[in-house]
Amino acid sequence: MNDNTSQMIGQRLMLAFEGFEPPPHVLKWIRERGTAGFTLFRPKNVANPGQVLALNETLQAAAAESGQPLLLIATDQEGGQFVALGDETTHFPSNMALGATGDPELARQVGYATGLELAAMGLNVNYAPDSDVNTNPDNPNVGIRAFGDDPALVAQMAAAMVDGQQAAGVAATAKHFPGSGESSLDPHYGVPVLNHDRERLEAVEFRPFRAAIEAGAKLIMTAHVGLPALTGRADLPATLSAEIMDGLLRQRLGFEGLLITDALDMKAITQGAGQIVDVIAALRAGVDLLLLTGDPEVRERIYGGTQLAISRGLLRPEHLAATGKRLAALRHWLSQADRPPLDVVGCAEHRQLAQKVARLSTTLVKNEAGLLPLNLPAEARIAAIMPRPADLTPADTSKYVAPALAGSIRAYHPNVDEFVVWQQPAESEIRALCEVAADYDLLIIGTISAHLQLEQATLVNELLATGVPSVTVAMRTPYDLSVYPEAKTHVCTYGLEPGALEALAAALFGAIPFQGQLPVAMPGLIETR
Repeated sequence: MNDNTSQMIGQRLMLAFEGFEPPPHVLKWIRERGTAGFTLFRPKNVANPGQVLALNETLQAAAAESGQPLLLIATDQEGGQFVALGDETTHFPSNMALGATGDPELARQVGYATGLELAAMGLNVNYAPDSDVNTNPDNPNVGIRAFGDDPALVAQMAAAMVDGQQAAGVAATAKHFPGSGESSLDPHYGVPVLNHDRERLEAVEFRPFRAAIEAGAKLIMTAHVGLPALTGRADLPATLSAEIMDGLLRQRLGFEGLLITDALDMKAITQGAGQIVDVIAALRAGVDLLLLTGDPEVRERIYGGTQLAISRGLLRPEHLAATGKRLAALRHWLSQADRPPLDVVGCAEHRQLAQKVARLSTTLVKNEAGLLPLNLPAEARIAAIMPRPADLTPADTSKYVAPALAGSIRAYHPNVDEFVVWQQPAESEIRALCEVAADYDLLIIGTISAHLQLEQATLVNELLATGVPSVTVAMRTPYDLSVYPEAKTHVCTYGLEPGALEALAAALFGAIPFQGQLPVAMPGLIETR
């Protein structure tokens, strides 16, 4: 295997590692094998913006010193539940919050601000926007990462965010093609199957990706989902299908940018020794880049297996060269951008934009008792109840968010007690809280995916049964109302970051109007979108 072919193999890999600075083995890999670039993960690589910038400068310097081209440095800075670069960056509301504003210009502005912050820290690729259409309320992996369930709205918002990010000099990645919004299984744990015919896929799942391509998205990330209508098989992930990756995405939709897999450590992809078979299948299907996590054994297995596949004629060098041309084109585009100053990260202007989105998205769903806006005597006692934030999927950084419901309400009312429960509270915890809650004048009850964690629903329904006036707040997906439909006053925030809860409190007490509109349908619960 000559050095040129070895370099071409390295250029198909997006690597990862653990450390706030590059370990020696990573620098050695860059020198000897080359790589397309790296993905940074919050728990593994992120301490603060200055450290992230220094890390990326060290990586780029190592590449330059060994004659390697510009590295792609990527992350998942989606906003909402998935903020990969830490709390010192601006925590923008979720895509679904943007969907609730109905304003593509806001999505463009958020994309631009996000891109500026990434560029300032030395990153040049964002694995965003999520362009899935969340048509399945019980989807465990998408939810508020999507703009909504209307393909026209999602298409508008995705295109606007692509435009905004790339105006800041950061390559956008529309994901997860060909669409995983209908999934009922997280691909981290198996292969989700979408049993839709071609007509439905064209009208719903594909529409946002067409818009993202038209907006000039530089990358598209694959979905490890089964689409039997296109492949004839339920067990074949789209990532491995030439009919989808090449025939549909390249030939029919005309995508000319880089195609990157979703993470290869997901169980929808074969793990262990057999993983290399799926890797070869993905490369033969037309994928350009392989997204690896930090396991050194996997990295060596994929590198060595790809070498062997080339030597056996399973992968032709000309296919690797085609990726090289696409990669060179992206690198040239990235090299034209200027790096913003580091103080743009978390700047006042961006935080004000995040607050604007939060205020415009907060949605009043039900006010049947006429409880809102709140007008309580100072001595009235409020119980603010919410689950402790936790990561519900691997695509989640909620565990870093401190409970803030009570604190936000205290800005408008002095007499507030905080109760933080487990996301799946035990029967004894529910019983004890209901006994205490009966002595309050008002309950403000936040839930986090209660429709998927029914212990929360039990808690809410028992609290409602106490007869104490109550406001329920869906602090993640709006669908929680389906498991406590007797709630008379219900609000959606599409996130639990402090900005979302500050906007919630302001709206509850009438300091600002509720302006958001549900970006998803809830048949049988709400008559209009």
